[in-house]
Amino acid sequence: MRALTIYSRPGCHLCEEMKAIVHRVAGTHANVSVEEIDISADARLEALYGLDIPVLLLDGRKVAKYRITEETLTRALKGREGTGP
Repeated sequence: MRALTIYSRPGCHLCEEMKAIVHRVAGTHANVSVEEIDISADARLEALYGLDIPVLLLDGRKVAKYRITEETLTRALKGREGTGP
């Protein structure tokens, strides 16, 4: 199972755009989970990501901040296929 994690906050239009793309692409790939984390509820996460949201991680590794295209995310997911846990 591969994991996509989106760090975001409510009211962020870039976050909503990225979430839509991530969910659309994830829906076309088997074994991909999506987790959305609201940084506004956690001071540590706010300090880490506050100016950079949205931030997207694939299997714990940052693959994008601010924006991502469907093509870029699809390439990232395909590039990770067949790799270990």
